[in-house]
Amino acid sequence: MLYESMNTVSWFTVVIVFLLIGLVSRQNPFKAVVYLAKEILRSYKLVLLIAGMSGVLALNKYELQIEKKMHLTSDFTGFVFGLEGHFVQGVQHLFYAPWLTPIIVFFYVFMLQSVLAASLGVYLMDKNRLLLYATCYAVILNYAIAIPFYLYFPVNEVWSYAPAGVRFVMLDVFPRFEQEYRALSGLDNCFPSLHTSISLTSALLAFRSGNRRWMTIAGISAAVIIFGIFYLGIHWLTDMVGGTLLAVLSTSLGVQLAKLTLRESEPALRVGSEAAPFQ
Repeated sequence: MLYESMNTVSWFTVVIVFLLIGLVSRQNPFKAVVYLAKEILRSYKLVLLIAGMSGVLALNKYELQIEKKMHLTSDFTGFVFGLEGHFVQGVQHLFYAPWLTPIIVFFYVFMLQSVLAASLGVYLMDKNRLLLYATCYAVILNYAIAIPFYLYFPVNEVWSYAPAGVRFVMLDVFPRFEQEYRALSGLDNCFPSLHTSISLTSALLAFRSGNRRWMTIAGISAAVIIFGIFYLGIHWLTDMVGGTLLAVLSTSLGVQLAKLTLRESEPALRVGSEAAPFQ
């Protein structure tokens, strides 16, 4: 039922987002919507950031169409395989277990966007304006930096490259993955791994928040997702390294940009439980 279609995935994701916000904040999670509306009315800067996120996510969605129109023929998959060999195959052989697969697929399909979206709600509920803005900036940076690599440094997913000897374990649980999910992510959009960068970005910002529940949830989610990209046979080790570097860069720049954005209107900018409060 969970994996019938992307519409089903979307609805369950919304439910998970509000469950996470409620679990972490121990408040009515729908208050986050009210706080968001107040913050949008208060600050045109957040409106611009949300518009920027929407724009870069839309660009990522249409990246495959742009790629087709550019008629690019480059393929760096063989080069990456030459660098790391059968690393992913080794991970699959060492850890594969039928009981583990549904857990990994759940985190890969649901938790990436759920944790990212919930982080905005958590920071709204914690009245942490600094990390709210930093998250928006970090998302924009992640996608803006990754998309040019997808266009000019295409690398195919591991399972699709026969010499790698890797099986696409995702299909064990989500048989219609190629029909339902593929339109959102091209087969050659591997380097850097956005599942790595986005999940790790959420975790790194969570660790800055001082919210222990959120740190634990975001950290565990990132760890399982990063392990999952190998277990499922999707990403190369090189993709993970690139995604990790991208997350560190986007997080650092996102926090600095948030501080600059809020400096004029906020007398003090602090991280964690003392973060800049909402008015």
